Amino acid sequence: MIIERDFLVIGSGIAGLSFALQAAAHGTVAVVTKRDIAESATRYAQGGIATVFSTEDSFDSHVEDTKVAGAGICHEDVVRMVVEEGPQTIRDLIERGVKFTTSTTGDEYDLTREGGHSARRILHAEDITGREIERALVDAVRKNSNIQVFEHHIAIDLITCAKIARCTINDNCCLGAYALNINDGQVHTFAAGKTVLASGGAGKVYLYTCNPDVASGDGVAMAYRAGATVANMEFMQFHPTTLFHPNAKSFLISEAVRGEGAILRRRDGTAFMEKYHPLKDLAPRDIVARAIDNEMKTYGDDCVFLDITHEPADFVKSRFPNIHQTCMEYGFDMTKDWLPVVPAAHYLCGGVSVNMDGQTDVPGLYAIGEVAFTGLHGANRLASNSLLEGAVYARRAADHAVSNMKKQLSIPSGDIPEWDSGTATNSDEMVVVSQNWDEIRRFMWNYVGIVRTTKRLERAMHRIRLIQTEIDEYYWNFNVTSDLIELRNLATVAELIIICAQNRKESRGLHHTIDYPERDETNGKRDTTIKKQFM
Repeated sequence: MIIERDFLVIGSGIAGLSFALQAAAHGTVAVVTKRDIAESATRYAQGGIATVFSTEDSFDSHVEDTKVAGAGICHEDVVRMVVEEGPQTIRDLIERGVKFTTSTTGDEYDLTREGGHSARRILHAEDITGREIERALVDAVRKNSNIQVFEHHIAIDLITCAKIARCTINDNCCLGAYALNINDGQVHTFAAGKTVLASGGAGKVYLYTCNPDVASGDGVAMAYRAGATVANMEFMQFHPTTLFHPNAKSFLISEAVRGEGAILRRRDGTAFMEKYHPLKDLAPRDIVARAIDNEMKTYGDDCVFLDITHEPADFVKSRFPNIHQTCMEYGFDMTKDWLPVVPAAHYLCGGVSVNMDGQTDVPGLYAIGEVAFTGLHGANRLASNSLLEGAVYARRAADHAVSNMKKQLSIPSGDIPEWDSGTATNSDEMVVVSQNWDEIRRFMWNYVGIVRTTKRLERAMHRIRLIQTEIDEYYWNFNVTSDLIELRNLATVAELIIICAQNRKESRGLHHTIDYPERDETNGKRDTTIKKQFM
C-alpha cells in the first residue's frame, strides 16, 4: 500500500510535531512514530528550555556560554541564529498551549539556571518540562485534520531515486520511506515530496542510558545508508546524574537540581567538584561526567552522591515534585537523603549534517532535533539548548519546505516500488538479535564510553564488523521485525561513533582519550564527517 502525503515526518518529539503543525497549514502530513505519539525523548526532558527572557540576560551571554560548553568547535553563525530566534520560538510554543511555570506572583516566568549557564534563562514546567511541551503539541496535532499519525510504525529505510530504475533524476533525492506496522507486520510505502527525520538520538547504543527505548539511532542510520553526510558522532554526551538503583530504569536527576544548589559528594561526604572546575557542581556536563567517572574508578565505588538536603524541604518538594516523588518510590527522600547517582548516555551532539534550514545533502530530506548535526553544540551540548534547537529548526525547516512545495515528488508515486521481502521467512532464531544487541551495548560502554583509548577503539571496531556481518546475513534472510530494524540501526550508529572517535586524535569536550589527552588547536578545530561510499 502506498500512502502519499505532501510531508512525511519520522518522529513525534518537539521537533517533529512542531514541524508537522506548521506544515499542516499548507499541505497534508503523515507522522510516523515507533510507539504512541507521546513517547519521545522530549517527554522525558526534566530541566527546561533555554532562551533569553530576562532583561538581566543577553544574547551575547547565551552565545558565549554555548561556545564555551562546545569546546571551541561550535558554528558561531548557527549559535547566534538559534539564540536570537529563541524568544519568538518560545512564544510560539506558549501560543500552542505550553504552560511554563510562573513566579509566585504569576506575572512573569520562573527562570532557573543549569550547569554552564552564566544567568537564569531556563524556562520550565516544574520538573516535567518535556512532558508539558509534548502534551500541548500532541493535543494540537490530534485536532488538526491535515495531520495523520501512524503510531506503532517503525521506519525501515528511506526511499531514494538511486533505488528506482525508472527514475531519471540525477540527484539522489529522497521520495519517502518504508515503514513496518509493528502490530500486524505489514510494510507500508510512504511517498512524500519532503521527508523530515525527527527521530531523536541513539542512547540505546550504550549499556547505561537515560534515553527512552525508542532512541536507537534510526534516523542517523537510515540517512547514512541513503548517502547523507553524518558528522561528529564521537561526541556522545553522558548525563552525569542518573539514579543508581537496580529497579530504576534510566531515571535521570535533572541538571536543574545542581542548578538550585545540590552538591556532588563521595561516599565519605567529601565534595569533589572544586578540584575539577572553577564552577564546581555547575561545570559543563562533560567535565562533571568525567569527574564522577574518575572518582568512582579512583575510590572503587559504584556511584557518587547528590546532596540537596541543605536546602529547605518545602522548596525542594515544590521545585522538583516529580523527581522527589519518583525518588521516594525507590526509597530516597531527597530532602533528607543523598541520592546515589552515576553517569549514563544521554544526548548525541553529532548526527545527520544539515544547513541552517535543516536540509541534508540528499535533496528532499530534512533532519531536525537530536538526529541532526547543526553545529550548535560543538563538542558538548549546553544544558537545555536541545529543546530550543529542535523547536527553532522545526520552524526554519517548515518555512523552507513549504516555500519549496512546488518541487514535490520527482516521479509519480506509482513508480515507487512497494516493499519486496523476496524469499525472506519468519525467524525462529531471535536469540541472534538479543545476543548481538546486548554485546553491542556492552562493548560500546566499556570501549567507547566516557574515557577512551586507541586500543579500546580498535577492539570495538573489530567486534562491530564481525557483528555487522551476522546482522546483514540475518536481515536479508528473515522478515523484518522492529527488534531487527533497531539492531541493524544500532550497529550502524556504533560503527559511525567508533570511526569518528578514531579520527579525532585529541581530547575535546565529550571525546576524551588517554592516548591524546590535550586539545589539538592546529588540527582539532574541525568537524568529523563521514559519507557512505557507493560502489
